[in-house]
Amino acid sequence: MANTKIQTPAYPSAARLADSIAILNTLASLKCLEQSNSDKSKCQEHFDNYKECKKKEREARWSAIEVGLYSHES
Repeated sequence: MANTKIQTPAYPSAARLADSIAILNTLASLKCLEQSNSDKSKCQEHFDNYKECKKKEREARWSAIEVGLYSHES
């Protein structure tokens, strides 16, 4: 008999992160920090790219909510 139990992530926010269009920006930022020994000043471009991507994602979500494609809880 196959195990049909649905696996939920240890951290619920992890699933939302993986669904984000900004995941590549997130990973690039983390990689930069790792390669620069956590020198944030060397990674500012990655942070800015992430921030802009999240802004566009948020705007797209609000537009979808306004036309009824998503609820506020999504």
